[in-house]
Amino acid sequence: MSALKPSLQQVGEPDLGHIQAMLNHYELFRGECKRLIVETDQVCERMHDDNVKHLEQRVREIQFLRKELELKLEELVVEIDALLNKKSRVMKALDACKEPLRVTSLCLEERRKRGPSVRLHDDVNAELRKEKLVLEEVTVLLENVEKQITEQIRLNRSAKYHLEKDLTEKSTAENIDASCVLMNVHSINLPDGSSAVPPSLPVAQTQWENISNLNLDKAEQQRRSSESLRVLVETVLQQTTADIQKQVQATTTAFQLNIQQVKSHKLQIEEKLLKVVAEINSQQKIREDLQVSITKKQELLSLAQARLALRRQRPSKEQCHDPAQVQIFAHVQQLTVSINKLHEDVAQSEHEQRALVRCQVSLQEAVNTKANCLYIDEVVCKQLREPFPYIV
Repeated sequence: MSALKPSLQQVGEPDLGHIQAMLNHYELFRGECKRLIVETDQVCERMHDDNVKHLEQRVREIQFLRKELELKLEELVVEIDALLNKKSRVMKALDACKEPLRVTSLCLEERRKRGPSVRLHDDVNAELRKEKLVLEEVTVLLENVEKQITEQIRLNRSAKYHLEKDLTEKSTAENIDASCVLMNVHSINLPDGSSAVPPSLPVAQTQWENISNLNLDKAEQQRRSSESLRVLVETVLQQTTADIQKQVQATTTAFQLNIQQVKSHKLQIEEKLLKVVAEINSQQKIREDLQVSITKKQELLSLAQARLALRRQRPSKEQCHDPAQVQIFAHVQQLTVSINKLHEDVAQSEHEQRALVRCQVSLQEAVNTKANCLYIDEVVCKQLREPFPYIV
């Protein structure tokens, strides 16, 4: 019987010890699996929580940068609007310079129409030339300033474009990461073909921050440049306005002083002209008196000569130089001398009258010239300069 047992065990009976060992192994395996499940659950849950925390942190970082970008973008937009306003004022100032420059040139041209004797370089012409030079220099300066503003606006808009692009990308990334925070196993909804999207090149954290910081720094640099340019533009506008107003006032003062001087000189010439005309009339009157006197003396001379001729008809014995004869002869000589002297005075009066007439003509021309100068300065130029527009 004892020899039969091993063969029976080998043939049909199970190895209980081996089975027990297997059961024990399976129990240990199940325990290990449960432990592994617990451990992996804990690890996965911890990693999921870490993922959520990192995603939330990432969202906060993006939100922080986005606020910085939005703030800088708002500042840049305000700066662009301010520069556009300055540019509008500069363009208005440029337009306002055109009419004064035209008026100044017209005044110089009108004053060239004065007579040759007064077409000299006077204070008014000097101030008008200064005024023209100031207006031309201001025009060139404002044109250069307008170009600087245009270029700065272009740079600002370039910085604005990069800020807006960065903001758009940040908003997209924020929305994606916020969706990732809210995502769970039941909300996974990847679009078809998403697995086929090629992965983008990884960007380091510092590189990611540097991109926005670079855009922020560039925008800040342009904002500061814009601010400095606006201060410069305001200074230029105020200074050019002051320079033009100062020169316009100097020119106006020169006009007023010149008008007063011309009026005074014209009045003096007119007074002299009246005296010359009066003297011409006096010379005419005295010449008429001389002619009357000559006529009377010629009549007396004829009478005295007739007496001498008649007395020569006396008998020869009576032809003596008696006192009457002597007196008549002396009278003839005296009348002849007087008549000759009167003729000389008539000739002298005629000569003086011709000189007076020439003086009258010269004075009248001077009066006409002064009147023409007054008309140009007091009427033509004054009317041209009255609506002198300059708006800043």
